[in-house]
Amino acid sequence: MQLRRADRRGLADEAADRIREAIFAGVFPPGAPVREVELAASLDVSRGSVREGLAVLAREGLVRSAWHRGTRVIDLTVQDAEEVYSVRAALEGLAGRGAIGRVDLAALDRLVDAMAARLAEGAPSDRLLALDMEFHDTIYRATGNRRLLEAWHAVRSQVHLFQLTRIRLGHHDYRAVVVDEHREIVRLLDAGDAAEVTRRAEEHVHSALRVLVGQLDGSTTETSG
Repeated sequence: MQLRRADRRGLADEAADRIREAIFAGVFPPGAPVREVELAASLDVSRGSVREGLAVLAREGLVRSAWHRGTRVIDLTVQDAEEVYSVRAALEGLAGRGAIGRVDLAALDRLVDAMAARLAEGAPSDRLLALDMEFHDTIYRATGNRRLLEAWHAVRSQVHLFQLTRIRLGHHDYRAVVVDEHREIVRLLDAGDAAEVTRRAEEHVHSALRVLVGQLDGSTTETSG
C-alpha cells in the first residue's frame, strides 16, 4: 500500500484528505480495515496525526470504529443508502428554496457546461461527479445558512462515496442523466418557484436512490448467488 505522503502543514487534516482520497479511489473498499500503523508509515506521519485524521473521517461518516473490530470503512448497504439519501433529499429541498435569488446562475451554468464538455470528451465518470458535487456545494453556499451548510458537510463524503458506487455499478445510467438533470435545476432556480424547486431537488435525490438501491440489490444477489 502506498499513499501520497502528507505535507507538513496541518498533518491531521492532511492525513484525513489522503485517506479520504484513498477510500474514494477504492484503495480501501467498503468494510475494509484502515490501520493506524500502516497509514502512518505510508503517509510518513505520526500515529497521532493518523488517529486525528481518522476522527475527522468518522465525523464525516466514512469510517467507523469499534473496540473489537478496529476502524473500518463504512459498509454500503441498502439501509445505509436509504438513510443517507433521505437526509440528503431534505437538505436539497431546503438548499434549493434558500438559494432562489441568491445563487450565481451563471456559475451553475458553467458547471453544467463543463459536465457536458467532459461527457462529450469521454472523461471518466468520477470527473463528472466532481463537477456534480461542486454544483451542489455552490447551491448550499449561496443560501447563506451556516447550519444548513454544516449539515450538508456532515453527509457530503458519504454521498460522494455512494455516488461513486452508483457509477461503478452502472456508470451509463449516471452519464445519461447528469447533464439534463442539472440543467433542469438551474432552470427552476431561475424561474424562482420555491415549491417546484423543492419538489425537483428532492426528486433528483430520490431518483438517484432508486437507481442505487436497484444496483445494490443486484450486486448482493450476484455475490450471494
